[in-house]
Amino acid sequence: MKQKLSFLLFFLSVGLFNAQIEEKKLDELIQKTLKNFDVPGMSVGIVKDGKLVYAKGFGTRSLTTKSPMDEKTLVGIASNSKGFTCTALAVLADEGKLDWNDKVSQYLPEFQMYDPYVSQNITIKDLVTHRTGLGLGQGDLMFFPEGGNLTVNDIVHNVRYLKPEHSFRTNLEYNNIMFIVAGEIIHRVSGLSWAEFIEQRIMKPVGMNSSFGSYSRGKGVNNKIDAHAPVDGKVVAVPHDWNETANAAGGIMSNIEDMTTWAQFLLNNFTTTEGEKLVSDKQAQQLWSLQIPAVVTAKNPYDTSFYGYGLGWFLSDVKGHKQIQHTGGLIGTVTQFTLIPDISLGVVVLTNQQSGAAFNTITNTIKDSYLGIEDRNWLKTYAERITVANTKFEKQKKEAFAKSDSFRKNKNLQPDPEQFTGTYNDQWFGDVEISRKGETYRISCANSPRLKGELLPYSYNSFIVKWDDRSYDADVYLVFSYDENGKARSATMKPISDVTDFSFDFEDLDLRRK
Repeated sequence: MKQKLSFLLFFLSVGLFNAQIEEKKLDELIQKTLKNFDVPGMSVGIVKDGKLVYAKGFGTRSLTTKSPMDEKTLVGIASNSKGFTCTALAVLADEGKLDWNDKVSQYLPEFQMYDPYVSQNITIKDLVTHRTGLGLGQGDLMFFPEGGNLTVNDIVHNVRYLKPEHSFRTNLEYNNIMFIVAGEIIHRVSGLSWAEFIEQRIMKPVGMNSSFGSYSRGKGVNNKIDAHAPVDGKVVAVPHDWNETANAAGGIMSNIEDMTTWAQFLLNNFTTTEGEKLVSDKQAQQLWSLQIPAVVTAKNPYDTSFYGYGLGWFLSDVKGHKQIQHTGGLIGTVTQFTLIPDISLGVVVLTNQQSGAAFNTITNTIKDSYLGIEDRNWLKTYAERITVANTKFEKQKKEAFAKSDSFRKNKNLQPDPEQFTGTYNDQWFGDVEISRKGETYRISCANSPRLKGELLPYSYNSFIVKWDDRSYDADVYLVFSYDENGKARSATMKPISDVTDFSFDFEDLDLRRK
């Protein structure tokens, strides 16, 4: 197996002499990647020197229907939508309808941050550069997982209750909520919904004829994926949708055919195949200029010396070349979009499982071939990393549930239901109900109906929340604080395992008993 793989990747690296990966060998690598990381389906596209050189789908788009995945199969590209949001803002800036340095309050007078100074000074540029002071994924529970009740206006209002983790404009902490606010500015300035603006002003002229600005607008299409996630060690199909409130942060549905068209447009200086330049050079330079830096590790595989965020894009250098990149992730699907403009290369990988190791294996192998880097066997590297990580995650979960099982055997140590059952409220998330159902305890969230589950006693003042939807892989400790009379007055949450996605930002909740 190792000899065959080395042989395969040798040919991938040899392919750089004619600046093109040998198609058959790439096909084989993708098939092996699907098998290694238990990904049902993947589509991959490469553009080079203004031409589409590779566009294929592999595997199945759904384990339920067994339908094949191809280059036309629609996938939720998730946070790769952020590049579209910032392109839309650039279009409006070119038209003189806004400026990146305009205050948010100029367009959303009701908008407030936790700190009055930040409320008065936050700009459009701050919204889309992850430098507002909010923490990683802070506030995401207002739209994640799917099926929440809060509207865009609710989210815009509730931002004022999010206590920042950092000072204003000092740290790059990835945050989706601010992109929702930016999307509302696009709506109010243009008079179109975010999805309408993206489809009419960007996708249509670019030639992305199969894509949609939101999940709901693509419901009638048959050739689209089911999402897939591991549940009890087995990958299964899970719902693939997205809250309409968060379209500006991650709502687009697209495919390899259209995403490679998007890549060609961007690499062609934001100019369509019809010769229409949608974004001026001045604005394009803004989009791809570093706005907030992040720390770069001393030793890294691409000798990267700078890394950070522009306007809707992660920016870095790889082997001396500037790289424009973003990833996207939903429950059951992840995507990756990579551009290296000075060698006119674009790589797109769309999947219907949530394994980042899969898209990194493919992107890095393709990228290395064009950069002239010898075989590094990324498949083996990521397989080993995933094995180590999964072992750690499973150990964390196993130990937590084992302690809960032990504690539950002693009924005398457990608190009385009257001490902690009731309704708790977090200012930005809403009500959380803790109830007793027969011999079990339940949790439900008013503004996120799919977040419901069972409470398993863990210690005198804490429980494990075991969510009903096991695809979330986001079980948490629920820890109560009692008053002098032994009544719970507040509660906090903390994931039991590091596997939990950052958008399940339970640690940001401050639940107060009503």
